[in-house]
Amino acid sequence: MALGLKCGGTLKERAERLFASKGVGAGELGRDALAKKADDAKEHARISALAKLEGHIRCIGSVLGEERDATRENVERKQARAAGENEDDEEEPQATVESDEEEDDGVPYNPKNLPLGWDGKPIPYWLYKLHGLNISYSCEICGNQIYKGPKAFQKHFNEWRHSHGMRCLGIPNTAHFANITHIKDALDLWNKIKGEKERQRWNPDLDEEFEDSAGNVVTRKMYEDLKRQGLL
Repeated sequence: MALGLKCGGTLKERAERLFASKGVGAGELGRDALAKKADDAKEHARISALAKLEGHIRCIGSVLGEERDATRENVERKQARAAGENEDDEEEPQATVESDEEEDDGVPYNPKNLPLGWDGKPIPYWLYKLHGLNISYSCEICGNQIYKGPKAFQKHFNEWRHSHGMRCLGIPNTAHFANITHIKDALDLWNKIKGEKERQRWNPDLDEEFEDSAGNVVTRKMYEDLKRQGLL
């Protein structure tokens, strides 16, 4: 470095330059081994630019001296505060945020009277229509109670209100009466079911069988008629 040799190149080239300079003065070295010096004009321009930049920085520093001193004092004053004062300052904005949230906790905007979700806000309208909540079902047996959506309507047949209405009509709440909401329809179906049960009930005059002397199987009524006529 003292001789002004180049520092770049591969390890082999650097070793060759080092051995070539051994015992040789700086003036005896070849130009290829010496590092190129910058021109005096370029060096002077660089120094002038640096001096100009330093002058601008000092000028700006003198203009902003008061603001800089005030900022330093403010930082030192904050650092000198007690820990309790800092905690109080941090709690004040939190209280402000909580008060803002409380002000926002009003009645949600719900012009279409949609059901509220788990977050206390109206559910989306597409979800409202997807579940059929825009369709109302009325049940006369339940006292003209209105049910929103097919799911709630199907579920109410097993609930206490519908069961109580069926008991008041004297009708068992069985699967035969599913999807029946009118009192007249329920009574007509119950009378029809009772008639079928009466027809299916055991009737000795029709269902009991007898065998005559000839081996013919007849009903009890026919057997007694033939017996009264003396045909047996």
